[in-house]
Amino acid sequence: MFYSALRQATSLLARALCRPTVEGRDNVPATGPVLLASNHLSFIDSVAIPLSVTQRPVRFLAKSDYFTGTGVKGRLTKTLFTSLGAVPVERGNARDAMLSLEMMLERLRNGEACVIYPEGTRSRDGRLYRGRTGVALLALESKAPVVPVAVSGTQHVQPVGTSLPRPHPYTVRFGAPMDFSTGYDHLAPGKARRMITDEVMDAIHALSGQERADHYNTLGA
Repeated sequence: MFYSALRQATSLLARALCRPTVEGRDNVPATGPVLLASNHLSFIDSVAIPLSVTQRPVRFLAKSDYFTGTGVKGRLTKTLFTSLGAVPVERGNARDAMLSLEMMLERLRNGEACVIYPEGTRSRDGRLYRGRTGVALLALESKAPVVPVAVSGTQHVQPVGTSLPRPHPYTVRFGAPMDFSTGYDHLAPGKARRMITDEVMDAIHALSGQERADHYNTLGA
């Protein structure tokens, strides 16, 4: 009950300060596994997206550092992230990345809704970068539908490199669910994952209207 109350309070504060616009919320299934694949402009995306889905809890991966901080700030951060559905993970190398995907796959197999950022990290220049194929691996292994998501304006709520959010309107758009559960068995696994990832990124681009970059984002978070 405490975490539910905190989530509601955070939602009320976000609406009061940022006046968010949410479009296509009904595209998120109310039950069953679903993968929300979003562009990534700001740290605050992982707050904006879960708060925009009112029909069910949403899980997302967050650095374990957010759960191990000390003092009042550390406890508040841990409590907030827990209330929003964050799952702590280690990040840093390929093994950590694979373990993170395995954790998310387990959540999907349990029928949960999960957020993934196919670009891998936040865009510092506002462009939409090439998607990494983890989103396709999860879709193929779990058979969960993929809902493309586009956030805009969150880069002004908490720009990259800043520690505190500021009032600014933002928008979260949810596209129609995409079904990748069949039709790819005849393809080599790598080719199937690349095709699916590119299709998901095309759908995100259609929602966001961002300028596209034809390479991976290697600038870091």
